[in-house]
Amino acid sequence: MKKVLVSTGGGDCPGLNAVIRAIVKRAQRTQDWEVYGSMEAFNGVLRSPKEIIRLDDEKVAGIHAKGGTILQTTNKGGPFNWPVKKEDGSWTTEDRSDEMIDYLKREGFEAVINIGGDGSQEISYQLFEKGLNVIGVPKTIDNDLACTDYTFGFQTAVDIATDAVDKLVTTAESHHRLMILEVMGRGAGWIALHSAIGGGAEVCLIPEIPYDINKVLERLNSRYEAGKGFAIIVIAEGAKPKKGSVVARKSDETGYQNVRLGGIANQLSDQLKKAGFDHDIREMVLGHLQRGGIPIAYDRVLATQFGVKAMEMVINGEYGQMVSFLHHEITSVSLKRATEEHNFVDPQSFLVQTAKGVGISFGD
Repeated sequence: MKKVLVSTGGGDCPGLNAVIRAIVKRAQRTQDWEVYGSMEAFNGVLRSPKEIIRLDDEKVAGIHAKGGTILQTTNKGGPFNWPVKKEDGSWTTEDRSDEMIDYLKREGFEAVINIGGDGSQEISYQLFEKGLNVIGVPKTIDNDLACTDYTFGFQTAVDIATDAVDKLVTTAESHHRLMILEVMGRGAGWIALHSAIGGGAEVCLIPEIPYDINKVLERLNSRYEAGKGFAIIVIAEGAKPKKGSVVARKSDETGYQNVRLGGIANQLSDQLKKAGFDHDIREMVLGHLQRGGIPIAYDRVLATQFGVKAMEMVINGEYGQMVSFLHHEITSVSLKRATEEHNFVDPQSFLVQTAKGVGISFGD
């Protein structure tokens, strides 16, 4: 029997379990492949003792309807940046990729399916360049991976954010308040844009369109002057004012490579007050609620398609590729191409023009 290893890396995401289930189901139809899973991304391979489990029908039964990942995940460390504690108590990192590749080949793993976002797929590409047979599966609620129209988990996150907007409308209306909802997305404004349109927000602030606080104030004042005694702003965590910067801080967590975003809602609130907005303001950071809970049907279907395609690519030996959803077709692109750039909102896109067409301000 041939063996394939599955890994889920980066932040958790609704739909991960549906991918795992689909890989196992498709592999069983060949009767030639056994599927294994590495716990917490590639940590399961790098730890001693190893944390690698066999994935079979019993393990994946019904998991497509569950959030998170049965393999668990991490966005720290990895084969190229493994955290190591030094004698003086400080931490450093070391490259253990060659050691990991040697172990996998020695144990008879003919391929790896790595499910993850941009950071995970960069690891996929690096491992492939070093001689490991890798297939990537794009996963992120941020929808910021290039070469795929959508990533699974995104639509569920949008659904949660839109529901939050709906709920904030009733409390904002009751108190004549401005409610500022901060959503995830890192450097991409997809979640903010979709939920602002879906929820009917008055203002949507995204990283791709730096905002002018006076333009935001103008839009809010015109609404209040028209007799609408409340308003909703949806702001992406990576948004920034013109001539300003993103609200972020360097993480002190060992092995965590990204900056920690968050706090732009409070900054915007302060900016509006200083600019002369004299109505009540409340801020809400939606946070990790966006990546929790069960996946909606759309993401279950997309994730299942990705899982089946990934396993078929393994069967056919189509390595060095990432599964992709392009123009309503499940296809694949090279890992090199998929990791060369990010998928950001085009300020001239029809979706942005649609938002502007219904009166949503971007502060530009």
